[in-house]
Amino acid sequence: MAAQNSAGIQTLLDSEREAQKIVQKAREYRTKRVKEARDEAKKEIDAYKKAKDDEFKKFEAEHSSGNQKAEEEANKDADKQIKEIQEAAKKGKDKVIKDLLSAVFEVKPVVPDRIEVPQ
Repeated sequence: MAAQNSAGIQTLLDSEREAQKIVQKAREYRTKRVKEARDEAKKEIDAYKKAKDDEFKKFEAEHSSGNQKAEEEANKDADKQIKEIQEAAKKGKDKVIKDLLSAVFEVKPVVPDRIEVPQ
């Protein structure tokens, strides 16, 4: 009977080892599938991100051309106004210099009507 019990115990131990191998293989398979799924998801995310970036660049290119035109027109207007101001300055420069020099050199003192003395 001891031999029979020993054989039964050995069979149970062998079955337990076989079950542990099966569980280990299942864990390894699950880990492998999780890693594959993660990699696959990362690829999908990267592809989606690239598509959205391309879409944004296209949108930006379409809508920024209007801004460039407006900016060019504003620059032209600013250049035109700067030229007008420079021309006006050239025309009035001699008169302004003459007025400043006459104000400095032609002093016309004025005597006040009454002088207040501090108390």
